[in-house]
Amino acid sequence: MTLTRLGCAGWSISREAAPSFEGAGSHLERYAAVFNAVEINSSFYRPHKPQTYARWADSVPDEFRFSVKLPRSITHDQRLQDAGSLIDRFAAEASALGNKLGCVLVQLPPSLGLDTDAAASVFQQLQGHFDCMLACEARHASWFSDEATALLRAHHITRVIADPPAGAPGRYVATTEQAYVRLHGSPRIYYSSYDEAYLRSVATWLAGRDGWCIFDNTAAGAAILNALQMMKLQATAPVPVLHT
Repeated sequence: MTLTRLGCAGWSISREAAPSFEGAGSHLERYAAVFNAVEINSSFYRPHKPQTYARWADSVPDEFRFSVKLPRSITHDQRLQDAGSLIDRFAAEASALGNKLGCVLVQLPPSLGLDTDAAASVFQQLQGHFDCMLACEARHASWFSDEATALLRAHHITRVIADPPAGAPGRYVATTEQAYVRLHGSPRIYYSSYDEAYLRSVATWLAGRDGWCIFDNTAAGAAILNALQMMKLQATAPVPVLHT
């Protein structure tokens, strides 16, 4: 049996989407009654107390999972160099999610080329702290090379499928059995909504695969509406025969 974790980058419920989230409770509680996953992007910009993560975990059903974005202090400021103490701090905070932590997302700046030693060190440190999926959204062309693919596979890191693609648009080369899809909005990143034909193509691709599908086109409220559309489409998507 395969499972797609479907959700948005954040759990804000727009006025347009509100009729689909009836009932009492916080935005997170109402959101988690419909979707089975969410991506926490705020951790990229600022730390959260362990008590905050624990409260979020207590607000959602047992089967719900969070993906937490690694802080920019590690990926953008330190550029994966000498980040041990920062990783330790992040782990002490995010681990309060307990078994509801489903993924740690590493998003790298477009200017950061492949440094295998630095990346391997960070991946090893993260694996020492977390027993969950690790996903990497790299945006420099060097991260789509055979060398980068080998590095990600060696450390069991899932290469993110992003739209619009960055770094090296072209055929996606998987690095783990699971998929992690991030849909940022196209043509206007973070704003544009996706049409039904595109969403159906994604739903068909995900059918028969374990993975995550996160809508990050949140700036104008398109993400939550697209995620609701995707949920309906997944219910009718044909399951392809996958060849390895």
